[in-house]
Amino acid sequence: MEYVSTRGGTRAVDFEGALFSGYAPDGGLFMPQRLPSLDRDTLQRWSSLSYPELVKELCSLFVPAKLVPRDALNELIDRAFSRFRHKNVVHLSRLKDGLNILELWHGVTYAFKDLSLSCTGQFLQYFLEKKQKHVNILVGTSGDTGSSAIESVRGQKNVDIFVLLPKGFCTQIQELQMTTVIEDNVHVFAAHGNSDEIDEPIKELFADVDFAGKYHLMSLNSVNWSRIMVQIAHYFYAYFQCAPSLDTTPLPVVEIVVPTGGGGNITAGCIAQKMGLPIRLITVVNSNDIIHRTVQHGDFSLAESVKATLASAMDIQEPYNVERILWLLSGSDSHLIKTLMEQFNISKRLKLPEDLHRKLSKTLGSCSASDQDIVAAMRRCWEENQYLLCPHSAVAAHYHYSQPHSFLCLSFLSSIPRCCLAPASAAKFQDALLRAGLVPQIPPEITALTAMETRSTPLERGQDWAQVLRGWIEAVTQQW
Repeated sequence: MEYVSTRGGTRAVDFEGALFSGYAPDGGLFMPQRLPSLDRDTLQRWSSLSYPELVKELCSLFVPAKLVPRDALNELIDRAFSRFRHKNVVHLSRLKDGLNILELWHGVTYAFKDLSLSCTGQFLQYFLEKKQKHVNILVGTSGDTGSSAIESVRGQKNVDIFVLLPKGFCTQIQELQMTTVIEDNVHVFAAHGNSDEIDEPIKELFADVDFAGKYHLMSLNSVNWSRIMVQIAHYFYAYFQCAPSLDTTPLPVVEIVVPTGGGGNITAGCIAQKMGLPIRLITVVNSNDIIHRTVQHGDFSLAESVKATLASAMDIQEPYNVERILWLLSGSDSHLIKTLMEQFNISKRLKLPEDLHRKLSKTLGSCSASDQDIVAAMRRCWEENQYLLCPHSAVAAHYHYSQPHSFLCLSFLSSIPRCCLAPASAAKFQDALLRAGLVPQIPPEITALTAMETRSTPLERGQDWAQVLRGWIEAVTQQW
């Protein structure tokens, strides 16, 4: 199994090479050169597996045993999930009106990113300890990635992590989950800018190949293939939980609704689909609707500005993982993707070629939700089920509630089950709950954050953020 850049300008690497990379040197994103294809027998055999067992099976397809022996891989994944609160790691709640919610947020930070980042942190440690190596991890966050990334490597002697958060664009709880981690290897920066703006200095440092190589830079954002790989399991687990039977021919279809920001999770869904899982994917966004416009009209273009919404982790205008999806759908045409993405990088506007747009709209459905829609979905779910949704999960529930009750899939003319992915606990979004007239239910470990010591470094507008980061990375590296 080798990994290639979506832009075709760099040599193929193995899993270890993809794991320790951010963007590929040519600016693209690493993807498997070939995707494994799963037959009906495999799907039936896997249908009774637990979520951790599914993660192990899927990872073994992408991580060769010569790099990580299967017993070691299993042990790393077990260790990754050992801090999760739910005995099954994830949990499906079956609610009224056919609303199935797959809770992906039972990790330490109450967000779905704990699933992939806890595994990725273990994979990193495996290789770092084996090779006595040290790395600097550089992460930009719109809310949840930063705290999950920090928890995956906090206190580790061979890793330093530098996290940029958008000051004022995260919830207080999200920010405190980062700034209250007082560890020698954790460095948090509170930037006075939005999520897209904090990505710019990170891209600049990774684009400086000499600097990135000298200081062993890597990323734990969803540019990192390892995160996408683990997230593929969400779709298999959701399918097996919601499919009525695997004894029919053809296998039944399950519709999976995916709240989408940077696009890593929906990319994993597209890969699962390509591997042979019979799912219909719906990508749902808030008012920052570039992915919705791309699916509906082939219009991959920036709006004038990022809109602050209740679903703050999805307040993203440049969903970089769309590049991976387009590469998949283009038949791995790296020349086309390079041309398209370079055009987008210059003008921030792109009209997809007609054939590529047709393939995209056949692969994905889409929907956008306003703050008013989010609040309405949160209220309805509580009134009908006494179940609290976070605003991101409510974007998916809004789509569900907007569909006909018969759940007819017009292309199949038959009723199909639907599963909404829930990326975060409602406990992290008290302001949104209050706006919906609901009473937050706050776990004690989250309440305790407000009394803890905090530490962060401000990044002011007008500063050269990339230069500030260079200075910190150089200074920290001298202490190794």
